[in-house]
Amino acid sequence: MTRKKVKLAFITNDSARKATFKKRKKGLMKKVSELSTLCGIDACAIFYSPYENQPEVWPNTMGAQRVLAEFKRMPEMEQSKKMVNQESFIRQRIAKASEQLKKQSKENREKEMTEVMYQCLAEKWLQNLNLGDLNDLGWVVDRNLKEINKRIEAFRKGTSTSSSFAAVSQAAAPPLVEQKPVVELGLEGMQRTQT
Repeated sequence: MTRKKVKLAFITNDSARKATFKKRKKGLMKKVSELSTLCGIDACAIFYSPYENQPEVWPNTMGAQRVLAEFKRMPEMEQSKKMVNQESFIRQRIAKASEQLKKQSKENREKEMTEVMYQCLAEKWLQNLNLGDLNDLGWVVDRNLKEINKRIEAFRKGTSTSSSFAAVSQAAAPPLVEQKPVVELGLEGMQRTQT
């Protein structure tokens, strides 16, 4: 059974902070012990505490010194291969979060312009749109027209033996010229609102 996500914040109550520290230290020691036993690797843990003068070491001081000496004998490239300090970890997380933000912003903008396009198709005027909005709207319209034309081409290729289906698909194909009046309507509506 998994535990709920812990809120990472400083615990202001001294006794609660000390109790939480002891509980988490015990949990970490158990995890290191399991890792060492189940995976058959040498591991050690060193806990520095504001409540004790000396650091607490698992499994014991000699074992920890042996593991650290073995680690120091490794080449430097091998030592730092999967090592992350706090700063680089936070930089990685910030970069990942900013990429997700950019992706979500682009997705939201695309959905917004798709809705504007459908409103335009429902014979509502394009008002209060700036030039950037109109460019984005033009991009969405172009993309939708390309998708429609790809589907029509695929339909034509798939039913080239049946002439009746080809005739239906040709009748259903919207001409590319219809895109231009939509954008021009938007510019006229925009010019009317600005004047």
